[in-house]
Amino acid sequence: MFDRFMLIAGPCVLESDALNLEVAQALATWSRDFGLPAVFKASFDKANRARIDSPRGPGLDKGLDQLARVKDETGLPVLTDIHEPAQAEAAARVVDALQIPAFLCRQTDLLVAAGSTGKPVNIKKGQWMAPEEMAAAVEKLRGAGASEVAVTERGTAFGYGDLIVDMRSFACVKAATHAPVIFDATHAVQRAGRAGGSSGGDPEHVPALVRAAVAAGCDGIFLETHPHPARAQSDGSSMLPLAAMPGLLAEVVAIREALRR
Repeated sequence: MFDRFMLIAGPCVLESDALNLEVAQALATWSRDFGLPAVFKASFDKANRARIDSPRGPGLDKGLDQLARVKDETGLPVLTDIHEPAQAEAAARVVDALQIPAFLCRQTDLLVAAGSTGKPVNIKKGQWMAPEEMAAAVEKLRGAGASEVAVTERGTAFGYGDLIVDMRSFACVKAATHAPVIFDATHAVQRAGRAGGSSGGDPEHVPALVRAAVAAGCDGIFLETHPHPARAQSDGSSMLPLAAMPGLLAEVVAIREALRR
């Protein structure tokens, strides 16, 4: 799954079937139009929301049913994150790949459970970790049996409210882990605690960071997108509007072609 440059995209959290399918069908169209392998990602549970009253998603059972419908109706592979070891086996029966959230990237029991399913696993690098530190986390997954592993980079915490993306990190993570490295562009522009105790964001900077990361040699792009980000149940302040995606993907493809030349 992770052996070609790819796009992972979707709403942060699963919403209605209509919304999920609107995003997934657009993603399938872009995949065909740009010749870009694409994976639909959305969460059945956002267990790390900042506020107790924030929407968390439909839960494991309903969420997996929704992901199965996306897969059946669009033909796209689907990816979702897990937060507890007990979720790994059930999720692996439905999705094509599992994801480990950044805050949990060193949780041994969770990594072993994910790897033991034999599914590909995308592990997000913690914002506090040096690139080289991801080698041990990747080895936990491989040792448990993960068929493939990718690492996703969103940057490193700077002070209390910003992330800084070091473009050297893509090469450093690859050298340390021998795994493809995906750039999480929309989480990279989050600003923790800036929206009434929840994460804010600066999505206007996403295109520049994407262009830089592709030029720096990342192996894929992770983007959260929504038809109306202001209405999104999670991470709306850092998402790209669905309508903005094709123009950015055209730039990604053009940069990749220039690099090949």
